Amino acid sequence: MTTTTSTTSATTDSGPTAVGRTATRPAAAGTDDGRAHEGLAGVHLTAGGVSLLLDVADGRLPAVVHWGAALGRVSAPEARALTAADVHAVVPNEVDVPVRLALLPEHHTGWVGRPGLSGSRQGRDWSPLFEVDELRVAAAAGAPEPERDGDLLTTGAARLVVTARDRVAALTLRLEVELAEGGLVRLRGALVNDGDEDYDLQELSLALPVPGRGREILDQAGRWGRERVPQRRPVVVGSHLREGRKGRTGSDAPTVLSVVVPGTGFERGEAWGLHVGFSGDHRSWVEKTSGGLQVVGGGELLLPGEVRLASGESYEGPWLYASWGDGLDEQAGRFHHWLRARPQHPTSPRPVTLNVWEAVYFDHDLARLVDLADRAAALGVERFVLDDGWFRGRRDDTAGLGDWVVDADVWPDGLGPIVDHVTGLGMEFGLWFEPEMVNEDSDLARAHPEWILQTGGRLPVRSRNQQVLDLGRPEAFEHVLGQMTAVLSAHDIAYVKWDHNRDLVDAGTVGGVPGVHRQTLATYRLMDELRRRFPGLEIESCSSGGSRVDLGVLERTDRVWVSDCIDPLDRQQMMRWTEQLLPPELLGSHVASGRSHTTHRLHDLSFRAGTAVFGHFGIEWDLRLATDAESDELRAWIAFHKEHRELLHTGTVVRVDEHDPSLWVHGVVATDRSAAVVALAYVDRSDVSPRGRFTLRGLDPERRYVVDPVTIGGPVRDAATLPWAGGTFSGRSLAVTGLQAPVSMPEQVQLLTVRAVD
Repeated sequence: MTTTTSTTSATTDSGPTAVGRTATRPAAAGTDDGRAHEGLAGVHLTAGGVSLLLDVADGRLPAVVHWGAALGRVSAPEARALTAADVHAVVPNEVDVPVRLALLPEHHTGWVGRPGLSGSRQGRDWSPLFEVDELRVAAAAGAPEPERDGDLLTTGAARLVVTARDRVAALTLRLEVELAEGGLVRLRGALVNDGDEDYDLQELSLALPVPGRGREILDQAGRWGRERVPQRRPVVVGSHLREGRKGRTGSDAPTVLSVVVPGTGFERGEAWGLHVGFSGDHRSWVEKTSGGLQVVGGGELLLPGEVRLASGESYEGPWLYASWGDGLDEQAGRFHHWLRARPQHPTSPRPVTLNVWEAVYFDHDLARLVDLADRAAALGVERFVLDDGWFRGRRDDTAGLGDWVVDADVWPDGLGPIVDHVTGLGMEFGLWFEPEMVNEDSDLARAHPEWILQTGGRLPVRSRNQQVLDLGRPEAFEHVLGQMTAVLSAHDIAYVKWDHNRDLVDAGTVGGVPGVHRQTLATYRLMDELRRRFPGLEIESCSSGGSRVDLGVLERTDRVWVSDCIDPLDRQQMMRWTEQLLPPELLGSHVASGRSHTTHRLHDLSFRAGTAVFGHFGIEWDLRLATDAESDELRAWIAFHKEHRELLHTGTVVRVDEHDPSLWVHGVVATDRSAAVVALAYVDRSDVSPRGRFTLRGLDPERRYVVDPVTIGGPVRDAATLPWAGGTFSGRSLAVTGLQAPVSMPEQVQLLTVRAVD
C-alpha cells in the first residue's frame, strides 16, 4: 500500500489489496529548474538576516555547519575552516570517526539518536548509505544569481535540491531546502523505491542541529477551549518528543517547537524553532545525545502499514518550517513574512464577520436570522455566517452529519431567502460544513456504513456523537464533493467555515489498514478541488476551535478559528501565542456575549472588543440582547477596526516582555513605522500599584510620535493616571524610557494609538 503527500494527485485506487494507493510516479525523480553544480564542498544560503551554511563535500548528504544570524560574506577558505571547526571530536568508547549529522540523520555514520529514515524490505535495507548524485540550486524570483567561489556556492533566497541514492538498498532520496527572502527555512524529503520488492516506510523525518548554548525548550500545549499554552523546560540528554496521534493537528500541538538560550523573551535571545506543516499525525522532537549533539526535528507520524512503496513508487514528506530569531518576535516575524509573501495570502480587507453560532445554536428560524442580519448590517458587519443546523435532520449534534442538503422542514423555501436578504444588505454570506464527519443517525451512514473509518469489525468510540467519513474512498469523496458543490452552486456563498470536531480513533480503512495519512491527503484534495471550482471561495480552518492550526491546511485556507473559547481573558493568551506562527489577519477573533458561554466569566464590552480587534475581527453574540448603549459602542469598535485594519493586518507584531505579569503589552507597528496600535491588557491583579513604566518597541528611534488613549465606551477610567496622553515622544524614548502604566481594574484593556508627527 502506498500514498504520497503530494497534493497534486487526486487518483485513488480502493481495490482490495491496494487500499489508499496513489498512482504516481516518483516525486524524487522529478525535474527542477535549478542549475546543477558539481565539485562543491559548501553552499551558503543567506537572506533576511539569516545564514544557512551547508557542508556538501565528498558526495555526502547536506549537513548544517551554521543556521542562525547572517555570517556576511564568506569566502571558500573560511567556509572550509568553519566546516572543520564543526567536526566533533572522537572520544573514548564511541565510533572511531567523528559523527556527522546530516539533514537526514543517518545511522551508518555512528549517529545513535533518532534516524531520519526508518523502513525495510522485510527486515533488509533498513540502514541506507546515500551518496549524492546531483545538487541543483535555483535562485528565488528576483534574487541575484548564485555566485561560485572555488568549491563554495553563495546565494540569497534560493532553493537547493539534492538527489542521492543507495544502490545497494535500491532507494533514491530527494532533499529540498529553501531559504526565503525573510529568512525562513523550509525543507522536506521524498523517497523512491528503486527495488523490485515493496519497501515498508515507517518514518521519513529531517532534523537541524542547534548549538549547545540553546539550553531550554519552549513549545506549546493546551486543550479544547484553552489552546496554545506555552511551556518551558531545560534541554537534557534524551528526547523531548511531541507526537500528534489525533488525525489532526490537535489543540495540544507544539505549534512551534523551539530551543532557546536561557532568558529568551519576545525582544531578544536566540531561538531556533521548527513547525511541521501537516494536518494529520505528526511528530517533532528535541534530542540531545551523551556526545553533546542536539537537534530539533520533525515529520509525519506514519501508522503501521500506512505507506508501503511498490517498485517505482514514492513518498513525499510534509514541509518543515524552521525559523531562527534573536527574540521570539523576530522568530515569529519570519513566519509572518513568509506567509504574507505567498500569492494566495488574503490581500483584500478581512471582512468584519458575524457568526450566528452562539446567537442561535441549532434554533434556525428565518425571521430571527433576518433580524440578526439587519442588526449586523446596521453595525457595519460585512460577512454573515450561518453555522451548524441548516442541513437535513440536524436539530442537535446527534444526527445529520453527512447529509449536506438543506433541511426542508426548517427551510421550506431553501436557503435562498436568507442568502438573498444577507447579500441584499451588502454583506457576504458564509456557511458551515463538517465534510469529514458523519453521524450514525444519517441517511449516508445508513446507506453506506462501510464508509466510516473503522477497524477490527467495530465502530470507533463516538466523539461529539459522530464518526469519521473515509474520504480516501473515491465514492465517499465524490459524494461529499457533489453535495457541497450543489449547495455552493445554488447560492452566492463567499465563505465556508470548515469544521472538524473529533479526533481520529481506530481510523481504519478497507481491511482495517490505518487511514489517517490517506484521509489527510483526501481532505487537502477536497479543499483544493472546491477552491478550483469556486475560485473566489474563502475557507476557514475550524477544528473544535483551534485543533487544526498548521501551515499545511493554511496552504488552502484563509484563516483559522483560534479557539471555541471567546472569553477575552483566555483569548489574550491564545492570540499572543498563536501569533508565534500566524499573523493577526489569519486569526479569527470575535466579540462574544457579556457572559462567556465557555467560562461563564462576565466581561465589559471594551475588554471583549479591545481584545478582538487584533485579529480577523468578528462577532459571536445574539445582538438582540445588546442594549442600545452596547450597540452604539460595538458600532464604534467596528469603525475603529476598519480604520486601522490595514495596519493591523500588514504590520509587525510586537509583544513586550513583562515587567509585571499582570500587564501584557502588545501591538502592531506599521511597516513604515509611521503608526502603531498598542494594547495594555490587565490580565490579573498586580502585587504593586501603580505598576510602573511600560515600553514600546519597533518604532523609528529618530521620529517623534503622539500617543493617545482610545476612549471607545467612555472616557479613560482614571484620566489622572494618564498625564502623558497626547504627548509627543521620540521612538527611542518610548522604547528605552517608556510611559507610566495607567491604573486599571483587572480584566480590562486600554488601547493606544501611536502616530508619527515628523
